[in-house]
Amino acid sequence: MDTDPSDNPAQPLREVPIDWEALEDAFENNAPEVHSYLHLATGDVLRVVDGVADPQMHARINVDAAYLRVAPVSSREQYRWMERFIPMVDDAELRGKLAASIDGKGAFRRFKDVLMSYASDRERWFEFRSERLRTFMEAWLVAHALTSVPRAAWPSPAEEGAERAEPTESDRQEAREARRARTADGLRKHIRDAIEALGPRELETLAAFAEFLRARRAARAAVAPAAAESAPQEEPPASEPSL
Repeated sequence: MDTDPSDNPAQPLREVPIDWEALEDAFENNAPEVHSYLHLATGDVLRVVDGVADPQMHARINVDAAYLRVAPVSSREQYRWMERFIPMVDDAELRGKLAASIDGKGAFRRFKDVLMSYASDRERWFEFRSERLRTFMEAWLVAHALTSVPRAAWPSPAEEGAERAEPTESDRQEAREARRARTADGLRKHIRDAIEALGPRELETLAAFAEFLRARRAARAAVAPAAAESAPQEEPPASEPSL
């Protein structure tokens, strides 16, 4: 449950074994249908998706003192990170391409696509972005009187005795994207398995709900261009993929 730490400013710091990668995913994912919670005992991050999770289960988690709701970084702020990074690029041609890429709807995706051909600048962007995410996360932990402690590490047999290279920010980003893809695949399999146990009437209800979700997504997509035109340099659509 998300509480205001200012209600008790003298409360001692609580130690939590933070899963930093999972928490970073939660902070950068500001899609309105996704809700993330930090478990204060284990440091794990639970993600609840509207239309997939049981609403009653979500309601229980929301009031459970063992969980703290994660407030993700807004699209507006993540957009500003791109604006601040562009002047730091040495290549004038690349600066121009990046500046053009963030104009209007689809800014996040175009910005990422431009950087795909510039390995060193892409890595610098991931480092720049990761630093800002970490600053937000640390400030959030302090605001809730939490401090991070090391998590228990259990190396696999193949890793024991082997020296592993330090992953780059690009490696970490690709790993996060792969983890999201596996999560999505797992949800699709779970839904397919659940469908097999449904009767005709329940299938009709499920189909109607799926049509509702598709119509809602289409409505949001239709509204997004108008919002981008009114404030193209401030807040791209929150549902765009993060970088």
